[in-house]
Amino acid sequence: MATALISHPACRWHEMGALHPECPERTDVITDKLLSLRLLDMLAQYDAPDVTREQLLRVHSASYLQWLQDRLPHSGYSDIDLDTRMNPKTLLAAHRAAGAAVLATDLVATGRAENAFCNIRPPGHHATSDTAMGFCFFNNVAVGAAHALAEHPFERVAILDFDVHHGNGTDVIFENDPRVMVCSLFQRDLYPFSSGQSHASKGINVALPAGCGGQEMRGAVEETWLPALEGFRPEMIFVSAGFDAHVCDEISDLVFSDSDFRWLSELTLSIAATYAGGHLVSTLEGGYDLDSLARCAAAHVRILAGL
Repeated sequence: MATALISHPACRWHEMGALHPECPERTDVITDKLLSLRLLDMLAQYDAPDVTREQLLRVHSASYLQWLQDRLPHSGYSDIDLDTRMNPKTLLAAHRAAGAAVLATDLVATGRAENAFCNIRPPGHHATSDTAMGFCFFNNVAVGAAHALAEHPFERVAILDFDVHHGNGTDVIFENDPRVMVCSLFQRDLYPFSSGQSHASKGINVALPAGCGGQEMRGAVEETWLPALEGFRPEMIFVSAGFDAHVCDEISDLVFSDSDFRWLSELTLSIAATYAGGHLVSTLEGGYDLDSLARCAAAHVRILAGL
């Protein structure tokens, strides 16, 4: 079985204006790097399907889906918050991004893929059940995790989030669901300015102060995530893979290196192998310095594929 790589051309159609860091080129540079490394042909490539309303309603409210539809502009932009806006094709992209997580879940759960990486945008982990924020509209990883629990014989899943920003939406969506453990790693006192206290049942958050590098991160993850996951024993692993804690990424003040992201990738794969029979679905979240994003995301895929 090969690693699945799931994306869709529609993921480029959403854009929020010139110079916005969450730009269409983010998915392009990952694909280009995989091509330059001669890895694309070793992956099972899929076009993301359109997510269904039923799949979205597992994590989002019907009123929220209607609100998004009502805010969709016929031309130009519709502002959601200070740094999040919609263009006429935003929901086309968001539907494919969430659909990628569903397809990835099905492929991995049924053994048609070893694991999967969703090269998608817009990202999702800030979106709550009824609020778009922080560049996010649908919570892609939450849609995938909820699908795994609803359609496949899993009783426990874990979401591992190493974006530099706290995945507050994922936390809140699963706050009352004991079947889901959310383990997050992020910069303290950075958007969305979370306290660092997890809402999700059995959740574990690691909030690092500005200036922290890989040594501090690795120690904190080993001391917190690993014991919690051993006790929880998830049957499937989902990853919110954000690469914006890189030292070259100006959106944050953490100073992770390429090797730190390789360590995180190896760790998530090891956790999946230890507890979840290798079942792992990874979805792209942040990462706004295009050079470091391309390198680290391609390395993440390479590690998943064992290449």
